[in-house]
Amino acid sequence: MTICFYLYDGVEILDFAGPMEVFSYAGFKVITVAKTKAPLLSQGILKIIPDYSIKDAPQTDIFAVFGGSDDVAVNDPEVISWIQSREKSTKSYFSVCTGAFILGKAGLLDKLTVTTFHKSIVNLQKAVPTARVLKDVRYVDNGRIITTAGISAGIDGALHLVSKLKGKEVAMAVAKHMEYDKYIPEQG
Repeated sequence: MTICFYLYDGVEILDFAGPMEVFSYAGFKVITVAKTKAPLLSQGILKIIPDYSIKDAPQTDIFAVFGGSDDVAVNDPEVISWIQSREKSTKSYFSVCTGAFILGKAGLLDKLTVTTFHKSIVNLQKAVPTARVLKDVRYVDNGRIITTAGISAGIDGALHLVSKLKGKEVAMAVAKHMEYDKYIPEQG
């Protein structure tokens, strides 16, 4: 299985780095995509060179998006249009933290129960008024779309998605390998 990590300037490091380790250890092929192939700065700290731009990115099974200075992507019609254009071929969506705003802008969260970073619950409810935005949960699974709370909750959500797609044993082995003893299966 291949997973697209959509990244942008200002993306939160742990939002994508934790899930990247989870998916990599579980045997997924992870690719990074940005609007262009120009190097990005995650929170002004870590330089990231994307594998692909939105113009040459291959189709993937899973699309993942993360929080940070996400208004860059939310307010970019070209990026939102690109996400929407992949909807029919994407099997699963995964958002961490305020990455949910990007999925919301693309119309993917309408009428769903979702979550996001605890300080952004009210704003996501305003941005996607037909959604039910939950607080005090690590992740919400809508079948095809999983949204997580902030930062470290992305690891829990990624382990949950691994459990769904590859089995609980694989998810538990990944959590053990990462020495992530916080993971409790089925705890959304």
